Amino acid sequence: MKGLFIFFIAMGVSNWLNLYLMSWLFDRVATVGLIAIIVLFQSEIRHALEQIGRGRFWMISVSERRDWEEAIEEIVKACDELSQERIGAIIVLEREMGLKDIIEGGIRVDSLISADLLTSIFIPKTPLHDGAVIIKKNRIELAACFLPLSQGTSLDNRLGTRHRAALGTAELTDSIVIVVSEETGIISVANNGRLTRYLDKVTLRKLLERLYLPKAVKTSFFKPIRRRVIQH
Repeated sequence: MKGLFIFFIAMGVSNWLNLYLMSWLFDRVATVGLIAIIVLFQSEIRHALEQIGRGRFWMISVSERRDWEEAIEEIVKACDELSQERIGAIIVLEREMGLKDIIEGGIRVDSLISADLLTSIFIPKTPLHDGAVIIKKNRIELAACFLPLSQGTSLDNRLGTRHRAALGTAELTDSIVIVVSEETGIISVANNGRLTRYLDKVTLRKLLERLYLPKAVKTSFFKPIRRRVIQH
């Protein structure tokens, strides 16, 4: 952005000073530069367009909201158990933006969310423990997935690959990524390119209810038409 800012200032100065040769060169570079910007920043541009074209978060009925609340409770319970046992885990809660373009590998699970299942997946030396679990809506969709790592330099060097993968996914999508540290048992959540650490089961539940729980709409029923009885 600084380079583009300097370039356009120089182009404006050359036009103001009537430097015809410099102006001609700047015009040609600007034409080619637009194509170069699209090529270099195609992932960022696509992400911005997805943000602009994103629809409203899905609405659910009151009864379906209870199922979501139970799913969140199972996730919180699993993270609390994993934290106490110092078992590393990374759980991705997919929202509106799909994850197919950024995740690698993965084994389909397609199961209802349960704390016992999530805990057993991340137990060391089990077939699915290495990688992330992908949750779509209120079901466990995939396990043993590999996520893109964050390229940012502001992340604490003491944090490992799981935290960097969580932050990388949160930078590219609108997903909510839960991380349980294997060394310390600390629960963290990555969302919107930021990492929130030192969560317990109470704060984690509140955060998921605020960020992940869809809004419920009241179910409307058509009232039966009452027939008027005409008395003679």
